[in-house]
Amino acid sequence: MPTITALYRYPLKGFSPEPLERTEIAAGETIPFDRAFAVENGPIGFDPDAPSYYRKTHFLMLMRNERIAEFTSRFDETTGGFDIFKDGSLQMAGSLTTEAGRASIEGWLKDTFARELSGPPRILSAPGHSFSDMPAKVVHLVNLESVRALSDRLGEPINPLRFRPNIIVEGAPEWSELDWKEGTEIRLPGITMEMAARTQRCAATNVDPQTGRRDMQIPKALTTHYGHADFGVYLVAKTDGVIAVGDALALNA
Repeated sequence: MPTITALYRYPLKGFSPEPLERTEIAAGETIPFDRAFAVENGPIGFDPDAPSYYRKTHFLMLMRNERIAEFTSRFDETTGGFDIFKDGSLQMAGSLTTEAGRASIEGWLKDTFARELSGPPRILSAPGHSFSDMPAKVVHLVNLESVRALSDRLGEPINPLRFRPNIIVEGAPEWSELDWKEGTEIRLPGITMEMAARTQRCAATNVDPQTGRRDMQIPKALTTHYGHADFGVYLVAKTDGVIAVGDALALNA
């Protein structure tokens, strides 16, 4: 049976993942604090009192701004503290949840990403909102066997974090997740989820998540070898519950 081998969240959209051992998820929601914050790249008119979906091109993100991957970050959900490192050295420490903290981080972003910014960087958030690439609140699953299959096809190792997963599973046949039909029920010990859609990949996957170098052509390779650019799937939580590393998945088509 497929088993969860890793869980991740991405508190500030575009920045580095944080590993989790377990997390609660409410029905219809994503992992708490996943893409809870985003850096506005030029004014978009975001209203925190009436938050709505915006395409990722409105924010600092890896598809266009690969230098983000040169940095790693750490978020404290209790205090809102957000630390940014490069090569193990602290570059910036501030809070994503206070006006003063955000102003400090925004100042660092303005200096660090001057070439990439289309306007003053502004850290956006709204209670319960997720700056996902999808309008719906979803959880992204990647099959490690599919990563290995693509690595074998290309003749070089691929870090699964290129695909920005929330869940990594092992033990499912390669590419089998792409055969899951919309509405397929995925049962875990502590929660039930449902297949929502295949994930169409963009140029963000070309960026090495550890170096920030744009050193592969993942969407092109997928299209060349498999006739599509899909990798991974989006799931929707159907019940309140808990997911944890080590949980086994069972399908109920």
